[in-house]
Amino acid sequence: MTNAHKDALFVLVKSLSKSEKRQFKLYVGRLGVNADAKFLALFNLLDKIKQYDEKVILESGIVKKAQLSNLKAHLYKQILVSLRLNPVNQNIRVQIREQLDFATILYQKGLYKQSLKILDKAKAVAIDNQEKNIAYEIVELEKIIETQYITRSIPDRANELAVQAKELSGQNVMTSKLSNLSLQLYGMMLKVGYVRSDEDYKKVKDYFDKQLPKYDLDTLDFREKLWLFKAYLWYSFLTQDFLSCYKYANKWVDLFYENKEMIYLNPVFFLKGNHYLLESLFYVRYSSQFKQTLEQLKTTLKDKDFPKNDNINSLAFIYLNANKLNLHFLDGTFEKGLYLVKIIEYGINKHRDRIDAHHVMVLYYKIACLYFGIGDNKTCILYLKKIIENKSLKMREDLMCFARVLSLVAHYEAGMDYHLEVQLKSTYKFLLKMNDMHAVQKEMIKFLRGLGGIYPNELRNEFQKLHTELKKYENHPYEKRAFLYLDIISWLESHLENKPVSQIIREKALLHTR
Repeated sequence: MTNAHKDALFVLVKSLSKSEKRQFKLYVGRLGVNADAKFLALFNLLDKIKQYDEKVILESGIVKKAQLSNLKAHLYKQILVSLRLNPVNQNIRVQIREQLDFATILYQKGLYKQSLKILDKAKAVAIDNQEKNIAYEIVELEKIIETQYITRSIPDRANELAVQAKELSGQNVMTSKLSNLSLQLYGMMLKVGYVRSDEDYKKVKDYFDKQLPKYDLDTLDFREKLWLFKAYLWYSFLTQDFLSCYKYANKWVDLFYENKEMIYLNPVFFLKGNHYLLESLFYVRYSSQFKQTLEQLKTTLKDKDFPKNDNINSLAFIYLNANKLNLHFLDGTFEKGLYLVKIIEYGINKHRDRIDAHHVMVLYYKIACLYFGIGDNKTCILYLKKIIENKSLKMREDLMCFARVLSLVAHYEAGMDYHLEVQLKSTYKFLLKMNDMHAVQKEMIKFLRGLGGIYPNELRNEFQKLHTELKKYENHPYEKRAFLYLDIISWLESHLENKPVSQIIREKALLHTR
């Protein structure tokens, strides 16, 4: 039996809504000859079964094994054609591409003037909507037609197209350089995480300075500014300059609100920008602005004109719920956030074909922190095990590291002494292997390892020593990230003041409300 997640056709069929399935059948049935087509029979079978099983397909008698691959490819293509015709998927980008296809067909039939007329209109729409790559393709086709000396109606047409092509090419080069830089920095962030030393910082800074193209902000268009702000945002995240993260994420989101039509054309970038803005606000503990931004995002998502599709729904699920959890962490209202656990578990299952393992593990880590905050350490450990035992997680080594450190603390709090010793050895080996042993982690492991030889009356003094030691790193440029994953300081203070962790965090939140 093949895993359903590994069979692209099965996943595509299962992703279709009722209306999309109905439209597909109408599309296939537009010609009577398709009524008994094998690909339609295969579609109905895949729609019916719960798991992809090649044996079931072959036993149905629809197709022989030698023909199955070709039949699946044909069905896959027919579904995509049907989806392309669906009005829901007819955004500006698809419409421009369609007009370019129509113009190409007219050109091939020798109907040059009709082709040029369509191209001229499509080009205007492309430029208005910042679709410079498609606009450049259109100009190139116009040049091909004009070089055949068919129209001759505009004497300066050749110069006009040459100038336009040069301008669009230059703009596309700038966009490409900025998008490449942004992508490379994002890749560094996922693979390595934050800078860990002055040497790391210098490498990242030198790379950024070398790759950042010269630009004049006043002459950049929407798309170029977007990639520029994204590049600066990832640079700021890498260097742990969270105020700069807030600055550039804010510029990113403001760019969309200043160009509202772009929200509906690029909803994914809009959602991501808001997520990074909220994440930055969480890191700088700007609670009031966090709440305002989250509410504004929810309002925009409810707008009847905001695009709706499976990808957007999945992203909205991740970003809204992750930040709802963050809000409870900011305010210390852990118990009030418990209602989100069932919603998130249901959403993970619903969107499982469109959410990568990394985002799922981040949500599990946040849920673990939620249970840790209310003192339910055993449930906290269960969610952390989902991360620690995930052998396929290749990215965000820092998430794996801090999941193990939090698991150590939770085992201690749960009184699971035997498990704690096993966890200590396992975590120590893992951190050495990952080369991610930071000062905060070293102090935590040293503290937990030494607890076995401490008398109960000496415990408070040991907590105080660790608290004093860790406070040195709270604002350290390369160590402070440890406190973003786990608020160790508040945990220690809860023991020193004999209060729940959630109460300590709530009291801090009231002091720092802004």
